[in-house]
Amino acid sequence: MSTTIETRYSSHPEDFKKYPTQEIRDKFLIENIFIPNQITGIYTMEDRLIVGGIHPVDKPLQLESVDQLKAPYFLERREIGIINVGAGCIIDVDGESINLGHKEALYIGKGIAQVTFHPASEGETLLYFNSAPAHCSYPTRKITQEDAEVVTLGSLENSNHRTIYKLLVNSVVDTCQLQMGMTELKPGSVWNTMPAHVHDRRMEAYFYFDLKEENVVSHYMGAPEETRHIWMKNHQAVISPVWSIHSGAGTSNYTFIWGMAGENMDYGDMDMVKPSELR
Repeated sequence: MSTTIETRYSSHPEDFKKYPTQEIRDKFLIENIFIPNQITGIYTMEDRLIVGGIHPVDKPLQLESVDQLKAPYFLERREIGIINVGAGCIIDVDGESINLGHKEALYIGKGIAQVTFHPASEGETLLYFNSAPAHCSYPTRKITQEDAEVVTLGSLENSNHRTIYKLLVNSVVDTCQLQMGMTELKPGSVWNTMPAHVHDRRMEAYFYFDLKEENVVSHYMGAPEETRHIWMKNHQAVISPVWSIHSGAGTSNYTFIWGMAGENMDYGDMDMVKPSELR
């Protein structure tokens, strides 16, 4: 079996304040996203999102059901969003072959039984995915950066000049609850999502990439009045509960993928926190 999913349970915000560094990393950081010839991920009890990676090297990989789902196939009661952070590759979706290029996204809805990921002919196939429970089925759709809703925010003076590509959001494609997008920071900018915010009706996961080996990101989380940080490297992800801010600063510019699940599909529903209010 090439699909392996680990379960992680929710944490109470009051308990979180007592966690030492290693416990924070163990509960929220996902260090090894891409394992050769494997589909791996974390099933988090935060809105039951699955966060993971797909890395076919010399053989195709089929998306298989896992024990946590108690289902005959992975997408029987789920939807999935995939963003390609490697070389272009072919994905077969119930017999339809889709060519997914670098930094393009693919949405696959509930009820699709067969999904197969093929190695790239040149370069590494690195597919990052989020999967959420789904109550109805929407069509499979590929979304390019040209299809995305694009917003440029921030400034070089504030070290947060960035372009946001809203790829899997309800203004672009129909989904049940899953939302995903990608934010690219401009050279000279290091801060993402500042000012910080929380949103009580949906959790979030971040995946950092386009970082050179010698560079890192300090990801900030926790209640606004009592934050903690996690030092993260290239191709690592972090789980952000509804009560936690999610922001970061790197030793260089980088790109990150944000994914959300929960009851609210309004991208702009955020409770903002002024930088001066953070502790």
